[in-house]
Amino acid sequence: MSSFLALADEPVLDFLNTVALVDGQPADTLQSDSDVLAWLKQFGFAVPSATNLKPNALLHATRQLREVVRPLIERRAEGKRIHPEALNDFLAKSPSYLTLTQNKLHRIYPTRTAEQLLTPLAEAAAEFLATADFALVRGCESSDCILWFYDRTKSHQRRWCSMATCGNRHKVAAFRQRQQRA
Repeated sequence: MSSFLALADEPVLDFLNTVALVDGQPADTLQSDSDVLAWLKQFGFAVPSATNLKPNALLHATRQLREVVRPLIERRAEGKRIHPEALNDFLAKSPSYLTLTQNKLHRIYPTRTAEQLLTPLAEAAAEFLATADFALVRGCESSDCILWFYDRTKSHQRRWCSMATCGNRHKVAAFRQRQQRA
């Protein structure tokens, strides 16, 4: 897949949005290791030029990370206490270290395992869970959509994952309903 949905205004939520409803059924846009690498690249995560991982190891680890992060996001959005042990376990598998070049610090992530390759994404999820304003983290209001977004609009009144899709469908349905009543 060459381009992934980028509508959540937050890469961690766009990561969750790699599963969407298609004809009422969950559909995963990540189907291969190359899909994962393309997604990481599209969303600005470091991607090594070559990996020596077993086939589908990266896909499996990515799906595992996504399903560790999903309930944490859902619970925080509901204002409930989270249990981050599984995410912490994932992070513990992924050591990194800082290097200094001239006057800049760079974080180096070893990539001997799939989990290590996903360290920047796992760290982004942990940081998001720790620092985001969860009053602005929402699921799309469309009854046939499971996508998430971070409402960075000025009025904080965003209701849809995308006005072009779910928002428009809602407006058309409301218009038809008004027409039927008239």
